[in-house]
Formats: sequence, C-alpha cells, structure tokens
Amino acid sequence: MELKTLCELKGISGREEPVRRAVYAACAEKLGKDSVSIDKMGNVIATKPGRDPSCPHVMLSAHMDEVGLMVISATEEGLLKVRSIGGIDPRVLVSKRVRVGYDEPVCQGKPDKKSIPGVIGAMAIHQQSPEDRKNVLPIEQLYVDIGAKDQAEASALAPAGTPVTFDTPYRDFGEGLALSKALDDRVGVYNLLRLLDGDFAGKTSFVFTCQEEVGCRGAIGAAFRLMPDIGIALEGTTANDAGDIQTTQQICRVGGGVAVSFMDNASLAQPELFRGMLALAQEKGISHQVKMSVSGGNEGGFIQRTGSGVKTCVLSVPCRYIHSPASVCALGDVQAQYLLAKAFLEDARLLSQLANKEGQR
Repeated sequence: MELKTLCELKGISGREEPVRRAVYAACAEKLGKDSVSIDKMGNVIATKPGRDPSCPHVMLSAHMDEVGLMVISATEEGLLKVRSIGGIDPRVLVSKRVRVGYDEPVCQGKPDKKSIPGVIGAMAIHQQSPEDRKNVLPIEQLYVDIGAKDQAEASALAPAGTPVTFDTPYRDFGEGLALSKALDDRVGVYNLLRLLDGDFAGKTSFVFTCQEEVGCRGAIGAAFRLMPDIGIALEGTTANDAGDIQTTQQICRVGGGVAVSFMDNASLAQPELFRGMLALAQEKGISHQVKMSVSGGNEGGFIQRTGSGVKTCVLSVPCRYIHSPASVCALGDVQAQYLLAKAFLEDARLLSQLANKEGQR
C-alpha cells in the first residue's frame, strides 16, 4: 500500500475504522486471515513465526490514528463546536479546510454516507480588538462551518461525536520530501506493512495500534496480550530544524536519517538495544541520527512497562509541523526507518545477544 493512500485515509483516535479496514485487508492478503486478528481495543495484530525459536519475540508497533477534532454541539446559526482529539496547537487551525464525518459504503441496506467539507472559522480579524489579536484563540472559541443554515440542519449532518479530519491531500514536495496530514504515524504504518514481507530470525508480531494520540491506549492492551521480549516502536517525531534554531538545539533533522531515541518522557531505551541499533545502522550504511532531546512520549513507554519489563527502542521519522493540517518528511528518512527495522529483525546474532541478557549489568 502506498504512503499516499495511507495518509489520505481518515482516522482520528478512537475512530480508526477506515485505516483499520485497509490495514487488515493488506495483512490478510500478505499473510492469510488466520495470521491476522483485531483485538477488543481495535488494534490489528499480525504474527509471523521466525526461523530460530531461541530468538526473542519482537513486537513492532505503529499507530493508525491521527490527531483531529470531534463535534460536540451546534450553534443556533448552524456552526459546529468542536474539541481536539490529540495534542493540537490552536494557532494552526483557523481557516483550515476539513472533512466532517467519514465516507461509509453501503452496508445492510443502508445508503452510502459521504463526509462533507468544512472550514475552521473564528471571529473575523476586523471585529477583533487590538488586545484580541495578541492572544491565541482557544479551540473553544473556534467553530467548523459546513454551510448549514441553522442548528437543526447542522446537527442532522454532523451530530455530536462526528469525527473531523484535516483535508490535506498528499503530495511530493521539494526534493525528496512529502507533504501531508497524518504523517505521524502513517509513515510507521507504511513501513510495518512493508516489513510483513520479510523472513526474520525470531517470532515477530506486527501491531497496528489505535488511540496512541490520546494516551497510547491500544499499545497497552496489545503488549499485555503478546508479552514480547523486545518492543520496537516505529514513529513520526518532531523535527524543529526550520527557522533560526541552532544545530545544537535541534531535536532531529528532516533528511538526517531515521532518529534513534535514547530517552523521552515515557521511556528509556534499553542500553544494549540502543547501542546495537546504532552499530547496525553504521555497519549497514543506513542513514541515522540520535534524537537529541528528552521530550514527548509514545507507546514505547507503555510497552516497556508490560509484565516484568520489555527491552524497548523507538525508531522515528522526523516530521516538521507535526500534529498540524500539513506536515513534511523526507522519503529517504522513511526508507531508513524501514531498512534499520528490517536489518534488526534479520540479525539473529544481535537478537540472540539481547535474549541472553536479563537486563542492565
């Protein structure tokens, strides 16, 4: 499945249905339906046996959900009031185009249902006082205009609970870059699907998780179900390499290769695993960088705490303008994430070394 196809699917946290259907179908086609399941949380889990039963069980994860909005009510004028789903800076929202609702095919005699276009609005700048213009309008003061004439029409078209996604088509951008919504974390989903074709040393579980952006809820249940020995999270992460940011203050750089995290606000990479990843990237000539900031967090932290503990490392694709209607990544970094994950899964020697270490000495 192409990265463009995945990015343009709609799937805010808790409403990942379009992405889940596509991922499940792709997994079933590659591995057969008996090797793929959907758990109670809505994670898609595919498992492949390895060549060597003595190798540790590896869980690879990538989250299907994206940040977005959800309808909570409608005003008398027919405007939709919304709340954020996931962490979104309200400064990036005003005047952006969105799609309200999901496209749903005909099912059990019901007619097909289409998403409707909308635009995020706020008080016109001409009506704002000088003091208003100094402040960022919170999401509570924004609305989504879908062209409804009144509250009744707006509520009929988009009742409370309706998902709202950014309307940003995927496109090639600059030299070797991609621009799209939802690069966090459709880049990881894309690579996880590609990895299904591999022939790996140990048992490998491919977990396409749900609800990461609202607390990594899907990864928690999946990790406890699988109880892996090693957890590798494939993520999109913040790149603050644009503007006047000094090199020493950059978290990671677009075009600098896959970012290997030693620590964030949720997890610490297991030392032997972290060093092994960097050595493997160096040996294979895979473009890589160390994520130079202890910031953010992801499902790696929750996988690490599962059972008696899981050796964990996070491999990320740097993304500019993350959690916004349009983010940017380098296709070379996407490829580097895939190559490093693949090299790790194929390296029976490194996997065996990690299996023989109980923990830090």
